[in-house]
Amino acid sequence: MTALPPQPLSPLDGRYRSAVLGLGDHLSEAGLNRARVQVEVEWLIYLTSHGMFGSSPLTDQQVRSLRALVDDFGQPEIDRLAELESTTKHDVKAVEYLVRERLHALGLDHIAELTHFAATSEDINNLSYALTVSAAINEVWLPKFRGVIGELRAQALQYRDDAMLARTHGQPATPTTMGKELAVFVHRLERLRTQIQRTEYLGKFSGATGTFAAHVVADPSADWPRVSQEFVGSLGLTWNPLTTQIESHDWQAELYSAISHANRILHNLCTDIWTYISLGYFRQVPEPGATGSSTMPHKVNPIRFENAEANLELSSAVLDSLAATLVTSRLQRDLTDSTTQRNIGVGLGHSLLALDNIERGLGQIALDRELLAADLDANWEVLAEAIQTVIRAEVTAGRSTISDPYALLKELTRGKRVDHAGLVEFVNGLDIGQAAKNRLLELTPATYVGLASRLVDEL
Repeated sequence: MTALPPQPLSPLDGRYRSAVLGLGDHLSEAGLNRARVQVEVEWLIYLTSHGMFGSSPLTDQQVRSLRALVDDFGQPEIDRLAELESTTKHDVKAVEYLVRERLHALGLDHIAELTHFAATSEDINNLSYALTVSAAINEVWLPKFRGVIGELRAQALQYRDDAMLARTHGQPATPTTMGKELAVFVHRLERLRTQIQRTEYLGKFSGATGTFAAHVVADPSADWPRVSQEFVGSLGLTWNPLTTQIESHDWQAELYSAISHANRILHNLCTDIWTYISLGYFRQVPEPGATGSSTMPHKVNPIRFENAEANLELSSAVLDSLAATLVTSRLQRDLTDSTTQRNIGVGLGHSLLALDNIERGLGQIALDRELLAADLDANWEVLAEAIQTVIRAEVTAGRSTISDPYALLKELTRGKRVDHAGLVEFVNGLDIGQAAKNRLLELTPATYVGLASRLVDEL
């Protein structure tokens, strides 16, 4: 059998590439290397701008030319780094050499030794990951997450008054509205959105074991913790003052746990929407030309929500693993995080793909109000809760002598179908005040929704 041409192993880089393309700009190997170049360049600019070790500030043009290595980072730089790493066998050292080559081209060999000065690879890596993950979350993942919440919010408002039979334990139960049920998910997801948006992206820059040892030997007079804090802050990150060789990754564990939590809420949304479609509450709007089943022409399958379910599970599996393992490093440093962090894009990619499917799926469903109304009208027994609660209130107020309201309604309705006429007859025979009786006689399953609409409005 002839071997295939080189193919992407992950579906995120193959079949689903268009849905997750934005993440690759930040969380690919090239994206990481661009961030590494940025950190190395900015450290050079910081050192020279402060005249460290007798250096002089670079001119504005020199600064622009150095930063162009980041701004114009593309295939030539990607290829050159691969070439350098084939010799160095070390990814960060290859980045250092690339920066040194740019310094040579600019006639700045006299400051070449300030490249990667007093830095361990993890000083560069942790800042680079913080920069790339921050950009991926804020520029790619969060906008799509907000888009899903926005669509849910719009539908919650659209369906705020559409009463439907609730199904606690899968059985007919006290009615609600479709809008209120969707609003529950909006409220849950908004809490997670707030948490994720408040993420602190931490960074350290303190040397091989976090002690500034090399820094102090090079210049005992400098306030190196202040220098480190200023530099990390200049990158838009939050300084972590106390670490081993690595930044402790606690912020990453917190972030990935929060996104995994959001994934599980979205998974719950998918299973509920799937069930509403199965019940007929939602009708799916067929896409022109699309095939639902290869053998059953009538079918329109809820594939957007099923696809999302699977990808949310994959995402949480990866993100949970990252959150569990990244917080542990043997003594001052081991290399397990080097491999695991390269899978951040995989975890976020499956989540992003799921969000894309959910957003598209929500745009392809429509509420069947006639079916909702028919379902409610076929289940008048759900008013048993309302009737026995009113009787209890009447007994407490001294307007009824009924001894056990719950047992009375249980005898009437449990395991039985009760129609409108039967309930009217039953209510008319109750020993309760006329005002309470009138309220119950006016009640229908479709109007027994409490404050559902108001709850949506308050959201």
